[in-house]
Amino acid sequence: MIVIQLNQRQQKIIEIVKENEPITSEQIAFMLSVTRATLRSDLAILTMTGILDARPKVGYFYSGVNKLNLIGNDIKNKKVEDIMSIPVIAKKDDSLYEVIVNMFLSDVGSIFIIDDENLCGVVSRKDLLKATIGGADMNKMPIGMIMTRTPNIITAEKDESVVEVAKKIIEHEIDSIPVVENVDDKTKIVGKISKTNITKLFLEIVDD
Repeated sequence: MIVIQLNQRQQKIIEIVKENEPITSEQIAFMLSVTRATLRSDLAILTMTGILDARPKVGYFYSGVNKLNLIGNDIKNKKVEDIMSIPVIAKKDDSLYEVIVNMFLSDVGSIFIIDDENLCGVVSRKDLLKATIGGADMNKMPIGMIMTRTPNIITAEKDESVVEVAKKIIEHEIDSIPVVENVDDKTKIVGKISKTNITKLFLEIVDD
Protein backbone atom coordinates (compact mmCIF):
# COMPACT_ATOMS: atom_id res chain seq x y z
CA MET A 1 0.00 0.00 0.00
CA ILE A 2 1.21 3.52 -0.88
CA VAL A 3 0.82 5.87 2.08
CA ILE A 4 0.26 9.60 1.67
CA GLN A 5 3.21 11.60 2.94
CA LEU A 6 1.83 14.06 5.48
CA ASN A 7 3.83 16.83 7.08
CA GLN A 8 4.07 17.25 10.85
CA ARG A 9 1.36 19.90 11.07
CA GLN A 10 -1.06 17.85 8.98
CA GLN A 11 -0.49 14.86 11.27
CA LYS A 12 -1.13 17.08 14.30
CA ILE A 13 -4.36 18.38 12.72
CA ILE A 14 -5.56 14.79 12.24
CA GLU A 15 -4.90 13.98 15.90
CA ILE A 16 -6.73 17.12 17.05
CA VAL A 17 -9.76 16.33 14.87
CA LYS A 18 -9.84 12.68 16.02
CA GLU A 19 -9.88 13.77 19.66
CA ASN A 20 -12.27 16.72 19.35
CA GLU A 21 -14.58 16.10 16.37
CA PRO A 22 -16.55 17.96 15.25
CA ILE A 23 -14.17 20.90 15.47
CA THR A 24 -13.99 24.15 13.50
CA SER A 25 -10.97 25.57 11.69
CA GLU A 26 -10.92 28.44 14.20
CA GLN A 27 -10.62 25.96 17.08
CA ILE A 28 -7.89 23.97 15.31
CA ALA A 29 -5.95 27.17 14.61
CA PHE A 30 -6.25 28.21 18.28
CA MET A 31 -4.97 24.84 19.50
CA LEU A 32 -1.97 25.05 17.14
CA SER A 33 -1.35 28.76 17.88
CA VAL A 34 -1.53 29.71 14.20
CA THR A 35 -3.94 31.68 12.01
CA ARG A 36 -6.78 30.18 9.97
CA ALA A 37 -5.02 31.34 6.80
CA THR A 38 -1.93 29.31 7.76
CA LEU A 39 -4.06 26.16 8.01
CA ARG A 40 -6.04 26.70 4.80
CA SER A 41 -3.83 24.65 2.47
CA ASP A 42 -3.33 21.84 5.03
CA LEU A 43 -7.06 21.49 5.64
CA ALA A 44 -7.75 21.57 1.90
CA ILE A 45 -5.30 18.72 1.26
CA LEU A 46 -6.68 16.64 4.14
CA THR A 47 -10.26 17.07 2.93
CA MET A 48 -9.45 16.56 -0.76
CA THR A 49 -7.72 13.27 0.03
CA GLY A 50 -10.67 12.15 2.15
CA ILE A 51 -8.84 11.96 5.48
CA LEU A 52 -11.05 14.69 6.93
CA ASP A 53 -14.67 15.45 6.20
CA ALA A 54 -15.84 19.08 6.37
CA ARG A 55 -19.47 19.92 7.07
CA PRO A 56 -20.72 23.52 6.79
CA LYS A 57 -21.59 25.18 10.12
CA VAL A 58 -20.55 22.00 11.95
CA GLY A 59 -16.81 21.49 11.51
CA TYR A 60 -14.29 18.82 10.63
CA PHE A 61 -14.63 15.07 11.22
CA TYR A 62 -12.03 12.32 10.91
CA SER A 63 -12.84 9.98 8.01
CA GLY A 64 -9.82 7.70 8.05
CA VAL A 65 -6.34 7.63 6.55
CA ASN A 66 -7.04 4.57 4.43
CA LYS A 67 -9.74 5.96 2.16
CA LEU A 68 -7.51 7.36 -0.56
CA ASN A 69 -4.06 6.08 0.37
CA LEU A 70 -3.61 4.48 -3.04
CA ILE A 71 -3.85 7.79 -4.91
CA GLY A 72 -1.44 9.71 -2.68
CA ASN A 73 1.66 9.19 -4.76
CA ASP A 74 -0.22 9.57 -8.05
CA ILE A 75 -1.13 13.11 -7.06
CA LYS A 76 2.24 13.86 -5.52
CA ASN A 77 4.11 12.87 -8.70
CA LYS A 78 1.97 14.85 -11.12
CA LYS A 79 3.59 17.93 -12.64
CA VAL A 80 1.92 21.08 -13.89
CA GLU A 81 2.75 20.27 -17.50
CA ASP A 82 0.80 17.00 -17.17
CA ILE A 83 -2.53 18.74 -16.61
CA MET A 84 -2.19 22.38 -17.73
CA SER A 85 -4.57 23.75 -20.35
CA ILE A 86 -4.42 26.45 -23.03
CA PRO A 87 -4.53 29.99 -21.60
CA VAL A 88 -6.77 32.76 -22.92
CA ILE A 89 -4.64 35.79 -23.72
CA ALA A 90 -5.25 39.45 -24.57
CA LYS A 91 -2.96 42.38 -25.37
CA LYS A 92 -2.66 45.25 -22.92
CA ASP A 93 -3.94 47.72 -25.53
CA ASP A 94 -7.11 45.68 -26.20
CA SER A 95 -10.25 47.49 -25.12
CA LEU A 96 -12.29 46.54 -22.10
CA TYR A 97 -15.10 45.55 -24.47
CA GLU A 98 -12.87 43.23 -26.50
CA VAL A 99 -11.66 41.46 -23.36
CA ILE A 100 -15.21 41.05 -22.00
CA VAL A 101 -16.30 39.46 -25.30
CA ASN A 102 -13.18 37.25 -25.27
CA MET A 103 -13.90 36.08 -21.72
CA PHE A 104 -17.56 35.38 -22.52
CA LEU A 105 -16.81 33.39 -25.69
CA SER A 106 -13.96 31.46 -24.04
CA ASP A 107 -15.98 30.80 -20.85
CA VAL A 108 -13.04 31.42 -18.50
CA GLY A 109 -12.67 33.22 -15.19
CA SER A 110 -9.39 35.01 -15.94
CA ILE A 111 -7.57 36.36 -18.98
CA PHE A 112 -3.81 36.87 -19.03
CA ILE A 113 -2.45 40.06 -20.54
CA ILE A 114 0.71 40.29 -22.62
CA ASP A 115 2.89 43.10 -23.94
CA ASP A 116 5.13 42.03 -26.82
CA GLU A 117 4.67 38.35 -25.83
CA ASN A 118 5.70 39.17 -22.26
CA LEU A 119 3.29 38.50 -19.36
CA CYS A 120 2.37 41.87 -17.88
CA GLY A 121 -0.99 41.40 -16.19
CA VAL A 122 -4.16 39.44 -15.49
CA VAL A 123 -7.85 40.36 -15.28
CA SER A 124 -10.69 38.45 -13.65
CA ARG A 125 -14.45 38.60 -14.05
CA LYS A 126 -14.55 40.65 -10.86
CA ASP A 127 -12.11 43.21 -12.33
CA LEU A 128 -14.24 43.59 -15.46
CA LEU A 129 -17.44 43.90 -13.45
CA LYS A 130 -15.94 46.63 -11.26
CA ALA A 131 -14.80 48.56 -14.34
CA THR A 132 -18.19 48.41 -16.07
CA ILE A 133 -20.11 49.31 -12.90
CA GLY A 134 -17.73 52.24 -12.43
CA GLY A 135 -18.91 53.71 -15.72
CA ALA A 136 -15.79 53.08 -17.79
CA ASP A 137 -16.09 53.53 -21.55
CA MET A 138 -15.74 49.89 -22.60
CA ASN A 139 -14.69 50.73 -26.16
CA LYS A 140 -12.04 53.27 -25.25
CA MET A 141 -10.47 52.02 -22.02
CA PRO A 142 -7.47 49.72 -22.61
CA ILE A 143 -7.42 46.63 -20.44
CA GLY A 144 -3.96 47.60 -19.24
CA MET A 145 -5.56 50.30 -17.05
CA ILE A 146 -7.47 47.87 -14.82
CA MET A 147 -5.37 44.69 -14.88
CA THR A 148 -3.39 43.33 -11.96
CA ARG A 149 0.21 43.92 -12.95
CA THR A 150 3.41 41.96 -12.53
CA PRO A 151 5.05 41.29 -10.11
CA ASN A 152 1.74 40.93 -8.26
CA ILE A 153 0.78 37.86 -10.31
CA ILE A 154 1.14 34.35 -8.90
CA THR A 155 2.75 32.09 -11.52
CA ALA A 156 3.76 28.46 -11.92
CA GLU A 157 6.34 26.59 -13.96
CA LYS A 158 5.86 23.40 -15.95
CA ASP A 159 7.99 21.24 -13.65
CA GLU A 160 6.27 22.29 -10.41
CA SER A 161 4.17 19.69 -8.62
CA VAL A 162 0.40 19.95 -8.86
CA VAL A 163 0.21 19.81 -5.06
CA GLU A 164 2.37 22.93 -4.71
CA VAL A 165 0.28 24.83 -7.24
CA ALA A 166 -2.93 23.72 -5.52
CA LYS A 167 -1.53 25.28 -2.33
CA LYS A 168 -0.89 28.55 -4.20
CA ILE A 169 -4.45 28.62 -5.53
CA ILE A 170 -5.89 28.05 -2.06
CA GLU A 171 -3.55 30.40 -0.19
CA HIS A 172 -4.06 33.30 -2.61
CA GLU A 173 -7.78 32.57 -3.19
CA ILE A 174 -7.57 32.63 -6.99
CA ASP A 175 -9.17 30.51 -9.70
CA SER A 176 -6.23 29.96 -12.05
CA ILE A 177 -2.49 30.51 -12.41
CA PRO A 178 -0.49 31.20 -15.58
CA VAL A 179 2.23 28.68 -16.39
CA VAL A 180 5.30 30.56 -17.58
CA GLU A 181 8.80 30.05 -18.85
CA ASN A 182 11.60 32.56 -19.35
CA VAL A 183 12.74 32.86 -22.97
CA ASP A 184 15.10 35.61 -24.19
CA ASP A 185 14.50 37.67 -21.03
CA LYS A 186 10.73 37.45 -21.54
CA THR A 187 8.19 35.77 -19.33
CA LYS A 188 6.12 33.81 -21.83
CA ILE A 189 2.82 32.14 -21.00
CA VAL A 190 2.83 28.48 -22.03
CA GLY A 191 -0.32 27.30 -20.25
CA LYS A 192 -2.59 27.73 -17.29
CA ILE A 193 -3.58 25.58 -14.34
CA SER A 194 -6.90 26.09 -12.59
CA LYS A 195 -9.19 24.63 -9.95
CA THR A 196 -10.93 22.81 -12.82
CA ASN A 197 -7.68 21.18 -13.99
CA ILE A 198 -6.94 19.96 -10.48
CA THR A 199 -10.47 18.68 -9.91
CA LYS A 200 -10.35 16.75 -13.20
CA LEU A 201 -7.05 15.19 -12.10
CA PHE A 202 -8.59 13.93 -8.85
CA LEU A 203 -11.56 12.47 -10.71
CA GLU A 204 -9.32 10.75 -13.27
CA ILE A 205 -7.17 9.16 -10.55
CA VAL A 206 -10.20 8.03 -8.57
CA ASP A 207 -11.86 6.59 -11.69
CA ASP A 208 -8.67 4.68 -12.55
